[in-house]
Amino acid sequence: MVDAIVTVFLEKLLNALSEESRVLSLFRDQFKRLQRELLLMQSFLKDVDRLTRKSHILREITATLRELIFEAEDILDDCQLLFIRDDKLLLSGWLMYIHPKKIPWKYQTGKRLRKIIEKITNIKQDIATFPGVSFSNQPQPEYGCNDLPQRWSSPVYDHTQVVGLEGDTRKVKDWLFEADGPNGGILAIGVVGMGGLGKTTLARKVFNDKEVERHFERRMWVSVSQNFSEVRILRSILRNLGDAGVGDDRGELLKKINQYLIGKKYLIVMDDVWCRDNAWWEGILEGLPKGNGSSVIITSRIKEIVQKMGVRVNRIHWPKFLSRDDSWLLFRKIAFAASEGECKYPELEKIGKKIVEKCKGLPLAIKVVGGMMLCKPSRYQEWKRILDHFRNELAENDDSERGLMASLQLSYNELPPHLKSCFLCFSVYPEDCVISKEQLVHWWIGECFVPLRSGRLITEAGEDCFTGLTNRCLIEVVDKTYNGTIYTCTIHDMLRDLVLKIANEYAFFKQDGTSCRHLGITSNLDSKQHQKLRALLSTTKTAEVNKIKSNTAKALCMSHYLRVLDVSKSVFKTSISSILNQIGSLQHLAYLNLSNTHPLVQLPPSLEKLGNLQILDVSHCQNIKLLPSYIVTFKKLTVLNVSHCGSLECFPKGLGRLSNLEVLLGFRPARSSQEKGCRIGELKNLAKLRMLSIQITRADEIRDSEVNALVGLQELQYLSLSCFDSDGSDLITKVDNFSPPKQLHELCLQFYPGKISPRWLNPISLPELRFLSISSGNIAKFHQSFWGDDNIVWNIEALMLEFLSDLGVEWSMMQRVMPFLRIVNASCSPELESFPVEDSGFRGDEWKKGEHGN
Repeated sequence: MVDAIVTVFLEKLLNALSEESRVLSLFRDQFKRLQRELLLMQSFLKDVDRLTRKSHILREITATLRELIFEAEDILDDCQLLFIRDDKLLLSGWLMYIHPKKIPWKYQTGKRLRKIIEKITNIKQDIATFPGVSFSNQPQPEYGCNDLPQRWSSPVYDHTQVVGLEGDTRKVKDWLFEADGPNGGILAIGVVGMGGLGKTTLARKVFNDKEVERHFERRMWVSVSQNFSEVRILRSILRNLGDAGVGDDRGELLKKINQYLIGKKYLIVMDDVWCRDNAWWEGILEGLPKGNGSSVIITSRIKEIVQKMGVRVNRIHWPKFLSRDDSWLLFRKIAFAASEGECKYPELEKIGKKIVEKCKGLPLAIKVVGGMMLCKPSRYQEWKRILDHFRNELAENDDSERGLMASLQLSYNELPPHLKSCFLCFSVYPEDCVISKEQLVHWWIGECFVPLRSGRLITEAGEDCFTGLTNRCLIEVVDKTYNGTIYTCTIHDMLRDLVLKIANEYAFFKQDGTSCRHLGITSNLDSKQHQKLRALLSTTKTAEVNKIKSNTAKALCMSHYLRVLDVSKSVFKTSISSILNQIGSLQHLAYLNLSNTHPLVQLPPSLEKLGNLQILDVSHCQNIKLLPSYIVTFKKLTVLNVSHCGSLECFPKGLGRLSNLEVLLGFRPARSSQEKGCRIGELKNLAKLRMLSIQITRADEIRDSEVNALVGLQELQYLSLSCFDSDGSDLITKVDNFSPPKQLHELCLQFYPGKISPRWLNPISLPELRFLSISSGNIAKFHQSFWGDDNIVWNIEALMLEFLSDLGVEWSMMQRVMPFLRIVNASCSPELESFPVEDSGFRGDEWKKGEHGN
C-alpha cells in the first residue's frame, strides 16, 4: 500500500510542478529533491509491501514513511490553495510573498519540507538494507508510468459464466419442483460449504433460472451475513416485493409480507447465514404463509445452522471443489478472455496449469488468479515469477482456506499502485453493501487515485480503474444497464476480509473509526479524532438513509484536509442550510455529493469558496429551483449532476466557461424570458463534454440558431434527450431539426411527443451509434430515414424499447436494418410484432443473440 501512497503523491507533485505556479516556485528545489528521492524508492516499494507482513520493523518504517508522505501532500495542497486564493485576489506574485505576514509561513513551510526530505532519505537507506529488497540507483519512470496503461477500457470477461455447476443446479431445481402442494409447509434446502466454494453463485444461478422464474410467482433474495437484524431482513423481503416498508415495526412488516404472499407460490433465498441462534428465523417463518409449494434456500458455511433452520439432511447440498479439467476451463475463460478462452501460448499452458493447481479447485481463487493473469503480459518469465510468488505465499499455508487467502493476497500484491488505493476503498462499505460505481469513480477522482494521462479525460480514466478491478475479478457485478454497462457492484466477503485487514494496517480505514483517513458516515463522528480525514462518505445499504445528529453534522466541516464529502441519502436532525454554510471552510474539497438531502432548497453562498471542486452532485433534490451564479466560477469542475431535480428552472448564464466539464446531467436550458439563464447554445464551448443529459420542454428553449449547438462536441459519447412535460407540436419541429454529433455512441430518447421519430435518428446522421434506448412518449412509427437503405445500416449492438404503447415495428425489419444487434430489451410495448422477447407487452424480458437458437 505504501507504493500506492507514493504513486498518488508523485502524480500530484508532477502536475503541480508542471503548472509553474508562483507559490510552488518558492519551494521548487525542495519539492524536486523530494520527487527524486521518492522516484528512487519506487523500484523497491512493491517488494516492501510484500515483506512487511513478515517484518515488524519494516512495518514500523513504512508506517513512518506513510505519514511523511501525507504531511508532504498536505503542504503541497496548502501551497496550491494559496495560489488559488491569490489568483482570485489578482495580487502579483512577488508582492504577495514579500509581505511581512507571509514570511513566517514561508520559513516554517521550508523547514518542514527539509525535515521531511531528510527523514525520507534515511528511510530509503534503511529499507534498502533489508534482505529481499531489490534497489536501483536509477529512478523509475515518472510516477510509475509503466503500471498505468490499461489493456482494456471495458470488461472482457462475462461474469455471468460459471463452470462445473450444471449437475448442482439441476439437483437443487429438482428439489424445488418436488415441493409439497397446497397443504404442505415450506420446503427448506441448504447449500453448505467453505468460503469461496461457490455457494452464492449456485444459489444465484438457480434463483435466476428461467424454469425457476416461471415456477414461482414471487422470488426474494436476502443477504443475511454476520451483522443483521430481523427487521432489516423483513424490509429486504418487502423490497423484493416492491414495497419499501420504511418506518414499519416488525409486526406491520410481517403482516405486509403475508398479504403479498398469501395464496402465492414463492421462493426465498437466505444467503450467507452465520447466526447459530435461529430465533430470528422462527419469528419470520411463523408469519410466512405456508403451502402452495413454496421454498426457501439457505446458504451457510455451517451445517448446524441450516439444520436448525429446518433443513433435513437429505436436502443439504455440499458444493464440491472443481475438478482439474473444470478448474483449467474456468481459468482459461478468464486468463485468456481476450482470445475467447483459448491459450495461444503453449509455453504458458504448463505454468498456467501449475498456478491453477495451487488454487485447489476453489472457484473464487481460480477467478481472482485468472483475472490477475489476464492483466499480465503473455511472457514466460512474468508467469514464472507469479508462480514462484504463489509458492512462497503458500509455503506455510497449505490448507484450502489459507490457500484461498494466499491467492487473494497475491492478487492484491500484483495490482498496479493506483489500483491498490482504489481497491482499498471497498473497506469502508458494510458487508453485502450494493455499491454505486459512480460513487466509487468520483471518490477516486476526488482523492487523485486516478492516474492522469496525456489527453485522457479524467472521468474516462476513472472508469478504466473500475474496469481494471472488474477484469481482475475483484469486483462482483450486481446491476447492469440494458447494454451491459455496470452501475452497481459488491465484493465477496473473503475479499472484504482481506481489504479490511490491509486497510487497518495502513490506517486507510479502521472499523472502530479511530486514527484513519477514510470513513463511512456514522452517528458518532468525533471531529477531534478525525483531523486527518481525507474522505467521508455515505455508505448506506439499499433503501436505507443516514440519520445524522447535530454534533455529527458539525463535525463534518472540521476536517481541514477533507477531499471527498458525500452526504447523499441523509436525514439531518439539524438544519441542512446551517451545515452547508460551514462547508466553505473545506477548501481542499474536490468531490461534494448532496444528492437526496431533502429539503435542500438552495446552495448557500459559502460554497463559492470551494475553488478546488471537481465534482458536484445535487441530483434528486426536488426543491432546488435555481443554481447559484457562482457555479460558473468553478474552473476545475469536471462533473455537474443536477438530474431529477423537478423544480429546477434553468442553469445560470456563463456555464460555457466551465471548459473542464466532462459530465453534465440534468441540464435545463433557459427560455426566452429567463435572461440570466444559460441557453443551449453555450454548450458548444464545452469541448471536453463526453456525457450530457438534457431536458427540453418548450419550443423557445431552442432558437433556430441553436439547433446545431452540439455538433462540434467531438468528445460527446452519451446523450440523453428528454421531452418530459413538453408543450407539444412546436417543440416537435424544433427537436426534429436538432443535430447531435455524428460520433455519438449512445442515445437515450425519452418522452418524445411526436408520432414519428425525429428525422435525424438514422444511420447516416449517427453512423457510430452502438446503443439506443427509446422510452415513453408518443412514437408510433419510425421516420423513413431510420430504415437506411441496402448499403447503409445501423451499427447498433444493444436496443431498448419500453413504455411505447403505440409503436408498431416488425422484428424482421429491425433485424434487417440492425444486423449487429446482440441485445434487445423490450417491455410495455404491446404493438411490437414477432420480437423474440417474452411478454414484451407487460413486464418485458431480454433477448441475447446466440441464446435459444437465435
